[in-house]
Amino acid sequence: MRIVIYSMLVLLIAIQYPLWLGKGGWLKVYEMEKQVELQEAKNSLLALRNAKLAGDVKDLKDGTRAIEERARAEHGLIKEGEFFVQILPVDKSAASTEIKQ
Repeated sequence: MRIVIYSMLVLLIAIQYPLWLGKGGWLKVYEMEKQVELQEAKNSLLALRNAKLAGDVKDLKDGTRAIEERARAEHGLIKEGEFFVQILPVDKSAASTEIKQ
């Protein structure tokens, strides 16, 4: 009788092994689901970046407004007839010495 019980126990363990640890087991499925979730999060961030870049490309192709904006921001260019005014922050140490004198 013990032999039958032990053999059944061994068969039960042998059947459970592929279910939990095999190629398509629960643990592998759980790991793969986590990887899929991480990849979907990365993909959504990349999709947002791609949409922004597509908008920039469309602006650059369709009009001069984006080009003008970049020239102003990156190179400090101004249009003809415009005045450029730059306000510098006051140096506190120099201001305090001027007040004392």
